[in-house]
Amino acid sequence: MVFPIEFLWLFVAAMVISAIGFKNYVWFISLGYGFSIAGEGILMLLLYGKQLNIGTIICCLLFIIYGCRLGGYLAFREFGGGSYKKHMQGEIKDGKTVPFGVKIAIWVTCALLYVTQVSGVFYRLVNSTKDNAFVFIGGAIMVLGLVLESVADIQKNNAKKVNPRRFVDTGLYRLVRCPNYLGEMIFWTGVLVSGIGAVTGWQWLIVAIGYIGIIFVMFSGARRLEIRQNKNYGNDPEYQKYVKTVPIMVPFIPLYSVEKYKWLVA
Repeated sequence: MVFPIEFLWLFVAAMVISAIGFKNYVWFISLGYGFSIAGEGILMLLLYGKQLNIGTIICCLLFIIYGCRLGGYLAFREFGGGSYKKHMQGEIKDGKTVPFGVKIAIWVTCALLYVTQVSGVFYRLVNSTKDNAFVFIGGAIMVLGLVLESVADIQKNNAKKVNPRRFVDTGLYRLVRCPNYLGEMIFWTGVLVSGIGAVTGWQWLIVAIGYIGIIFVMFSGARRLEIRQNKNYGNDPEYQKYVKTVPIMVPFIPLYSVEKYKWLVA
């Protein structure tokens, strides 16, 4: 198993960008995450100029759009949303008590995950594979996920402006309780699909690690959100009806709670 030198450059880029997490622990997986994906998209365009085809250009641009949108949204919420910070005070760990060695481990692990997440497109470039139907199908799925996630964030923001003390159950939130996480999973499913016909042999192991890793992160995030919402709205009869009738993550799949799954690190 030999890794191209470009893989190391992507890893270094993710390390540099996600190092923002040493300022604030949660930024390893929020701001550092979004901007790392955008940075990797830019770097792949720069490193593989001659191997680029329309399909891979589209996918790389989608990484940039995805990462900038997510990073920008989180940055605005972090630095411009006083109400959000006040609401979340005490809910999110500041990381001050986390040992430095643990922070190093999280930093490296996150950077590796971010590189493996984009590897479906990366190996298409490494293997100099020509465009096929799957890269365009994957790109279309990525767009769907990006749109779904963006709309979900907008709908939640609008709902919270009207009633900041109520849970959100309008718009896409009538379909699933975590439509933004669903959008994330759809986006990365598109990346997985884009690699079909280009990724070969052991390269699929790297792609699978990235895909399974982000799916795990999304379900862990859903569990964390469920625990917080149960604490805030658990006595509300409307909320109890909502959580018993609307799936938490995937439409039409009767999975209504993940709180009991402690292996989903919260």
